[in-house]
Amino acid sequence: MNLAAQPDGLAQSAPAAAPARRGALVTGRILSGLVIAFLLLDAGIKLVPLQPVTDTLQALGFVPPDPLARGLGVLPLLCTLLHTWLCTALPGALLLTGCLGGATAIQLGAGTPVFSHLLFRAYLGGLLWAGLLLRDGTLSAALFPRGRRQLRGPTRGSPTPARHRAK
Repeated sequence: MNLAAQPDGLAQSAPAAAPARRGALVTGRILSGLVIAFLLLDAGIKLVPLQPVTDTLQALGFVPPDPLARGLGVLPLLCTLLHTWLCTALPGALLLTGCLGGATAIQLGAGTPVFSHLLFRAYLGGLLWAGLLLRDGTLSAALFPRGRRQLRGPTRGSPTPARHRAK
């Protein structure tokens, strides 16, 4: 831990997070890249309406499947493109979470297998948010602040600020 001197003589720990932050950034980009690649593939096969896509939609009770398949391909494609750029990644992730939740509800109503169909969307959503939080430091700092100990006041063994010292 690196200690930096303060003007009032107290020592404050300065975070040395450059190596860990770089690793988190690379991991976040890899996770986001995998999720984005899968979602682009998923949208692509729905835009073309391949025969397995139309058969699956008919089995789930959707009629007519071709225009619906195209619509179900355009919506995740737009949300995925929003998620790709960091400045619009948060709204894209929120919209993709809604898309994944809707797809999970449809699969749940159809009685599909839990581990292969239902939980796959939860895994994908978890990877989506993990990748976003790892590649966007400001978002993760806003959701998970590290300075909680300072908000509660001094703890045992930490330097006491001048306003808390006994007079």
